[in-house]
Amino acid sequence: MTAASTAPSTQTAPATPAAGLRTASWYRGATRWTQVTFVEDDPRHVDLDQWIDIMRRSRSNALCVSAGGYIAYYPTKIPLHHRSVHLGDRDLFGEFVEAARGLDMHVMARVDPHAIHADAARAHPEWLARDEHGAAIEHPSFPGIYLTCPFSSYNREVITEIATEIVRDYDVDAIFANRWQGTGVSYSASARDGFRAATGHEIPASTLEQDAPAWHEYRAWRRRELSGLVGLWDDAVRNVRPHARFLPNLGSFAAHELDPDLVRRHYPMLLIDKQSRAGLEPMWGAGRNGKRSRATFRDRPVGLITSVGPENGHRWKDSVNAGPETAMWIVDGFAHGAFPWFTKFNGVLADDRWVEPVATAFATHAQVEDAYARTEPTAQVALIETVPSTSPDETRAAANRDGAYQALVDSRIPFEMVSASRLTPQELDRFRVVVLCDVADLDAESHRALREFAATGGSLVVTHRGAHGLEDLLGLESASTERGPLRNTMAALSERGPLLSGFGNATRIIAGVHTIAVRTRDEVGVPLRFFPDYPDLPMEEVYPRRAPADPAVTTWERPDGGRSVYIAFDLTELYWSALQDDHRRLLANAVDWALDEDPAVRVEGSGMIDVAVRIGPHELVVSLVNLTNPMTMRGQMREILPSPPQLVDLAAPPGGRDPQAQLLVAGNAAEIERTSDRSGPRWRIRVPSFDLLESVHLTWKEPDDG
Repeated sequence: MTAASTAPSTQTAPATPAAGLRTASWYRGATRWTQVTFVEDDPRHVDLDQWIDIMRRSRSNALCVSAGGYIAYYPTKIPLHHRSVHLGDRDLFGEFVEAARGLDMHVMARVDPHAIHADAARAHPEWLARDEHGAAIEHPSFPGIYLTCPFSSYNREVITEIATEIVRDYDVDAIFANRWQGTGVSYSASARDGFRAATGHEIPASTLEQDAPAWHEYRAWRRRELSGLVGLWDDAVRNVRPHARFLPNLGSFAAHELDPDLVRRHYPMLLIDKQSRAGLEPMWGAGRNGKRSRATFRDRPVGLITSVGPENGHRWKDSVNAGPETAMWIVDGFAHGAFPWFTKFNGVLADDRWVEPVATAFATHAQVEDAYARTEPTAQVALIETVPSTSPDETRAAANRDGAYQALVDSRIPFEMVSASRLTPQELDRFRVVVLCDVADLDAESHRALREFAATGGSLVVTHRGAHGLEDLLGLESASTERGPLRNTMAALSERGPLLSGFGNATRIIAGVHTIAVRTRDEVGVPLRFFPDYPDLPMEEVYPRRAPADPAVTTWERPDGGRSVYIAFDLTELYWSALQDDHRRLLANAVDWALDEDPAVRVEGSGMIDVAVRIGPHELVVSLVNLTNPMTMRGQMREILPSPPQLVDLAAPPGGRDPQAQLLVAGNAAEIERTSDRSGPRWRIRVPSFDLLESVHLTWKEPDDG
């Protein structure tokens, strides 16, 4: 990592005292988490003073530490609750609790219910997960121990007793449960009897197709049963210590799967267990995780759990990621609203190269935290995202999600996300432009929400199959079913205008692999038209036979005051696979034209910058995450390359006066240049080169101030 002058200090210093200690709202002050996940021999080797130093250096204000479940690291009195064989007379868990409280930190106890030792398995075979033949399931990674069934009395009774014992005997704010939902499908008597009683059916055999109707009933029943466990555990710990909570790791659940009423009662905050990126996942995936959860439950704090090591199928749990990789994952996450949390497996620091990058990222968060706390994310543009599924079309849906996100980040367009499963007028009312990239099969309620949005002058940018059911909002008389895959599909630039800005002297662009044929109203513009597709071999036959005719892109200024753009091919799926800049530019131009005014925030300059905007009374924060790196699209980042200088250009708030600008990470004031455009006065702030993040903090006075 470069030693930039703007890097925050990570020298050992007192941890920032946590706000709201031991109150019902304690979790709102828990904004930087250290997690230590012990291994069995840690009681013999862990250096507590070393961890105190790490918590100070990282300015952590909250600690999550292993307590019990599979192994107890405290002198538990519960029968068959396996104590570490190395614990002796030591209370390792209690020592960490006392140390963290001495630093005025919040404390959470980690429990893991997913497996038990052989003695417990012999004594209580009813606790075990079983395969479809009724055989107990040994742990796949460590034979001799056994997986538990989440629907058995082990979770309902034993874990409840363990959680109660911890909360009663230790000064903790919460219990955190990991791997509590079970592993795969359990065919235990508890699971079979429960499912049969609820549905009248048997749990389907695991050899059935996962999209068979019987599985839909099982998944719904499983969600209900596991949701009930959350309520049981949360009520149990609150009965002992009223401010305490039981916070299960979402694990295989996604936030959109949770019942809203359950969240209101039992999930004061949400934790995203996406600890690092893997394979071809871009670095912006951290921020997207935050946006996704916030899109579902905007009133709940969201945390992103980051591992100090790589997370992939090989599970090298004792390894360490490259420092820039870890730091950037944390920073992109909190820039988009997911507070930082790092986890270390094994309390012994055999390789401490991760400490400085974590401390740097956490210190950066501390520098922007106050301004972030007073503001909330905002954007003029909403990206509607489909929910991942087991559908055969999921591969294409995922490519559309990734391509749309990539194109908007590449174009530096600030945007928020809304789940296609949660479209309501209230959600959409915050935005000026809604983008639906191949979002098909929306239900009637979602269509009604989009119609209400359009009726109030909201604009739409829709691609490919998203037109079905919305033809009248796009100026279309009809839209066919999808055609493709096609080869050599091209579109001619037929009407020069705003949507073709920046295309220079181009006359045609690639127009997808799948297309939709549409008929338009007379008043609808058609800036691009499809060439009838033609062969790609033999080479001598690669030429168009007929002139371009059918609409490939349409624009419509609707009578209700809004604007609509329709792109009749698989633009974002293609962008993800081919990354052709024509497709990014087309989507960016479509959003700009649909907005019908100069954007509230523009960030100009070279490089790849992930932009996030937050607003509050009399203040605005524009955060720039520096993704200008050859390893942004695939890990690991080996170094942080300083960003090129940037220019933040924003619309001055109506009547705003005496503006002041501060670069929160650099720690100095910035000059404001006043300009104007068709929409009114604007303020421009030049941002010098930075490493991980810079956040421009604007404050101003209103006309009636003073």
